Amino acid sequence: MLYYLFDFLHRHYDLPGTGVFRYLSFRAAMAVICSLIISLLFGKRLIAFLRKKQVGETIRDLGLQGQTQKQGTPTMGGLIIIAAIIIPTLLFARLHNIYIILMLVSTVWLGLIGFLDDYIKVFKKNKEGLQGRFKIIGQIGIGLIVGITLFCHPDVVLKEKIYSPHKNTQDDENGTAMMTSVPIYAKEKSKSMKTTIPFVKNNEFDYAVLLKWMGEGYKKWAWIIFIPVVIFIVTAVSNGANITDGIDGLATGSSAIIGVTLAVLAYVSGNTIFADYLNIIFIPNSGELVVFMSAFVGACVGFMWYNAYPAQVFMGDTGSLTLGGIIAVFAIAIRKELLIPVMCGVFLVENLSVMIQVSYFKYTRKKYGEGRRVFKMSPLHHHYQKLGMHEAKIVSRFWIVGVMLAILTIVTLKLR
Repeated sequence: MLYYLFDFLHRHYDLPGTGVFRYLSFRAAMAVICSLIISLLFGKRLIAFLRKKQVGETIRDLGLQGQTQKQGTPTMGGLIIIAAIIIPTLLFARLHNIYIILMLVSTVWLGLIGFLDDYIKVFKKNKEGLQGRFKIIGQIGIGLIVGITLFCHPDVVLKEKIYSPHKNTQDDENGTAMMTSVPIYAKEKSKSMKTTIPFVKNNEFDYAVLLKWMGEGYKKWAWIIFIPVVIFIVTAVSNGANITDGIDGLATGSSAIIGVTLAVLAYVSGNTIFADYLNIIFIPNSGELVVFMSAFVGACVGFMWYNAYPAQVFMGDTGSLTLGGIIAVFAIAIRKELLIPVMCGVFLVENLSVMIQVSYFKYTRKKYGEGRRVFKMSPLHHHYQKLGMHEAKIVSRFWIVGVMLAILTIVTLKLR
């Protein structure tokens, strides 16, 4: 909203300083600052309100050190994160941008699913919360919205690279001017289901290629592959973040690290110069997503003030499902979803630890008559707690791994 106000003042009255809102970097910086202020100020008041209403977490006794001390800690703190994301985005982003609209819809949608889950747990005294099938239906719903929008909306386009003959200024060994192919961007924007794939020579993969056997016109059926992939990614990453949110600051800090990575990827994908230099897909108008992700990172860091050990508030499913869903939708929007296994490696390992534990337990119970375990407890962070490691140390080390994975993710843009 402020963007449109200052743009109007700049164009019609040329007031000093109003033109600065045209710069993406300035609006991204302001989004970070604003989200930090909102999360710090709003967070303190929300925690006091939750305490007053006795909206506390019910802790199951799993025999973990320091676990019983968390009984009654206010939950549903994800409302702080959601407010600190949405408000700065509304203030500083270009709201007519389809990518911004999609991210705002995803944030509200997933926030509502998580809120319903927490509300049932806290106020209805039902420890199970929202039934699993309803969560899945909600995640499939937003996956459909995202997939259909990205496939059908006219503003969601790519600019393809074309190669034109160019007379090089350097001569070959015989003194003859050489003709070389120089990459330039086509004037026309194209509708394409291409995405970035790591460790491959051309760094691109087109979902439509999987349907090439259908013959001419196969590209218009790419949604058959693309939309199910979107639904799977949104569901997997949002649940992965939910599982990771088991000890103070782990999910929040990991999400902030991933958010910084995504902001960098969005900036280079939406900038012609960097996209050309890195030889990656150029996505017009996607650079605006940097403002949204800046607010996301600021919200996570601000929430850490209250969520770091010992936590004064838990985000609950209101926060964890929203964080994971935002990461998934954002990565899909900038065509970097196939980098998620690397970028969100912490979430992936946490998810896999649960799947391995449950599968092995069922297998051994069927074969030997008693269930056996791979880990002392799953998800993985509880395994380290059982080994006697303090949760603050576990969180710090997971963050270090997250930073390493973030660097590797960015490096994959040139590592082919």
